[in-house]
Amino acid sequence: MVHTPCRSMSLQSDAYAHMTNPAVPKDKEHTRHLDLWLRAEAKLVRHPLNAAIILGSFNGFLLIAQCWLLANVLNDTAINHQPLSSVWGYIAGIIGLFILRAGLNFGNQRFAFEAGAQLRTELRAQLFAKIDLLGPAWSRQQRSGAVATEVVDGVEALEKYYSLYLPQIQLAVIIPAAILVFVFPFDWVSGLILAITAPLLPVFMIIIGKQTEKLNQEQWQSLARMGAHFFDMIEGLTTLKLFNAARREAQFIGRIADDYRLQTMKVLRIAFLSSMVLEFLAALSIAMVAVYVGFRLMYGDIHYLNGIFVLLLAPEFYLPLRGMGTQFHARMDALGAVEPIIDLLDTEPPAHSTGTQPLSLTAAPDLRFEAIEFSYPGLESGNTPVIHRLHLTLAANTQTALVGVSGAGKTTLSQILLGFLKPQSGEIWINDKRLSAIDPAAWQAQIAWLPQNPTLFHGTLAENIAMDPKSSGPKFSGHGDALRAAAANAHALDFIERLPQGFDTLVGERGQGLSGGEIQRIALARAFYKDAPVIILDEPSASLDPESERLITEAIDRLTTERTVLVIAHRLATIERSGQIVVLEGGQIIEQGEHDTLLARNGSYARLFRQYRSDGL
Repeated sequence: MVHTPCRSMSLQSDAYAHMTNPAVPKDKEHTRHLDLWLRAEAKLVRHPLNAAIILGSFNGFLLIAQCWLLANVLNDTAINHQPLSSVWGYIAGIIGLFILRAGLNFGNQRFAFEAGAQLRTELRAQLFAKIDLLGPAWSRQQRSGAVATEVVDGVEALEKYYSLYLPQIQLAVIIPAAILVFVFPFDWVSGLILAITAPLLPVFMIIIGKQTEKLNQEQWQSLARMGAHFFDMIEGLTTLKLFNAARREAQFIGRIADDYRLQTMKVLRIAFLSSMVLEFLAALSIAMVAVYVGFRLMYGDIHYLNGIFVLLLAPEFYLPLRGMGTQFHARMDALGAVEPIIDLLDTEPPAHSTGTQPLSLTAAPDLRFEAIEFSYPGLESGNTPVIHRLHLTLAANTQTALVGVSGAGKTTLSQILLGFLKPQSGEIWINDKRLSAIDPAAWQAQIAWLPQNPTLFHGTLAENIAMDPKSSGPKFSGHGDALRAAAANAHALDFIERLPQGFDTLVGERGQGLSGGEIQRIALARAFYKDAPVIILDEPSASLDPESERLITEAIDRLTTERTVLVIAHRLATIERSGQIVVLEGGQIIEQGEHDTLLARNGSYARLFRQYRSDGL
């Protein structure tokens, strides 16, 4: 989840300091590791890449044949003074090869594009699968903007590496080698000049590219920070406006953007410089061959046909090498963007259930927590368990209320039951099955969860209610009866039918366009639609007007009938309706029982009850 704007503002000086003085890029071994990872991922797009290389190679071979035919035309017409009619066969061959090469070039670009597009799809699927595996416990610690930059811009930056750089680096070896095979028999000295000067281009390309590597990494760091901070500012725009901080944040964003602009211009300056150097070296090498061939033609040491053929091939010999120099910057961009992607893919997920057993519940189950022990890793208080030796039974068809002060472990316990966190010790039993042995997806299919602030996604109301993956991208048609029943049970049908498009009404991100009570009722309809035997509630009626609270309370009473319910309770009405009340303190159960019994003890629950009453809850 995103950090709050206040937190972002408190970190402004640190963020800007890190941006203007980015970390020094890693050593050569680390860069080599990144490069090896990029090449290893090429196996995902092996077939289109190989097709692009093969078509590009054939294009190069046909180019040699085309140069030979053109050399014959020039030799016969310009040197031997033959009529144009005598070379029509050569001209027809040149035209045919030109058309064939155009088709091969189109195929080469098409397969290269396919490789890049397929890689984007595959890599994004890996990243989304990894984020899903890491779960909500991990995502709450991340900046949404930084993650979005990695998944969107980071993957886009890798496309040119696979669609342009990798094919070009192969063609830069195959085509010049093929040209040398034909040049040496016609003029071995020109072939020697080409063979000696060819390595100069990659050498200078690497030397200049090393300077670009550091700048590309700094540029990507600036982009990632700018994206994360800008995302935070958009999320907290209302707060910034109310506290008159929007202008200050806009100025800060401006400084970040200006720094990114300067980083980009540094990269472009070196990129243009390297292109100029490569063009100069290629032109100088071609000039050497041209001068040498010219002198040999003047002294009659080489046949005109051979000389023309060599002169035509010389520019084509350096063209793939120059192309590789141009695409070398795609490699630098990829190296700058891939590091956070690798870090994300290598992130160890929090411990969670790895069970594989199926689970199908036909009725509300008994749930038992036995000696549950849990601590969050990486915290200063990591040695102090958040949940300590907890024993608890949630009987079937009953409602249990968790109460306690903030930090008592209520939310953590619900996350453990949802399967997002795995306890370091202890076990949860679903009837007679261990939760750790059950497939997490199979268990989560049996749970409906209703938080205080439910999330609605951009889409229709029908799509937001029917979130069950078994519905396969539901639309209102085909699910009408179930959707209407769920909405009616949640007291949402009336206001939905008053909307212009009914269930097909589009709502904005996070339910924009709906009131808080309407959002809660849509979330309740989602729970009714899923019809799960286990319900986990986080006081969904909090912070609502009395009428909305009444409707939602009635709907919850229907929802929790004949189900096993765990509710994180903050309101007296919810607590009093619960058959079992559990008081948590420091991750331990200090009191447990029915409402009247606990009040009579005059202990922790009685004090909390009186506090809730005094607060008007």
